[in-house]
Amino acid sequence: MLHADADVLVLDKPAGMLSVPGRGEDKQDCLSTRVQRDYPDARVVHRLDMATSGLMLMARGAQAQSLLSRAFAERQVHKRYQAVVHGQPDAAPGGWNTIDMPIVVDWPNRPRRMICERTGKPSLTRWQVLGPAGQGRTRLALEPVTGRSHQLRVHLRAIGHPIVGDALYGDASAPADADRLMLHATQIGFPHPGSGQAIQFASPAPF
Repeated sequence: MLHADADVLVLDKPAGMLSVPGRGEDKQDCLSTRVQRDYPDARVVHRLDMATSGLMLMARGAQAQSLLSRAFAERQVHKRYQAVVHGQPDAAPGGWNTIDMPIVVDWPNRPRRMICERTGKPSLTRWQVLGPAGQGRTRLALEPVTGRSHQLRVHLRAIGHPIVGDALYGDASAPADADRLMLHATQIGFPHPGSGQAIQFASPAPF
C-alpha cells in the first residue's frame, strides 16, 4: 500500500500475483482480495497482468469507482512503464516512437493476443529508449495510449523486441533468461475522485 484515503487506494503489486481472482480454488489469492480484507469497500477499476509488477489503483465505494472508471475511459489516467527488451530497437535515445497495430484475442491459443489488421481493435503504444541494459538488451519507457490486454507485450514482440522473461510472447529461451517478466508500472497520474485534483505516484523498477 503506497497511499490510502477516503476515495482511492494506490498499490504496488508484486510480480507473480493476480490482480483479481481467477478461475479455480487455487487462483483465489490475489491483490484485490487481500486489500478488501482491510478495506471492505475497495473496488477494482483496472488490472495488471499477473507477471507484471507496479502501480495499481482501487476505488473506495461505488461513486469513486464510477469516477475512476470514467477517467480511464476518457484517457485521463496516464500510465508509464519500464521494460527490458531483447535487442536494440531502432530509435534515437530520448525520442518517443509509436507502435500502432490492432490487437485481437488469439482464440485457439487463449489467453494470448495477436496483431490482426482485419479484426483487431486499435492499439497504440508510445516508447522511448532509456539506455542499454547489458547482454544485448535495452531498457525502455512505455506509455500505453490505449489499454488492451497484453498490449505492451504484444506490441514489443511484434516489432521484434520481446520483453525479457516473457514466457507467453518471448522465444523458447524466455523462461530461462530471467526469473520474472521485466515489465513494471512505474508511474500513474489521475484526477482524484474526491477532489478532482491531478495527483501522481511513482514506483521505481525493481530490475
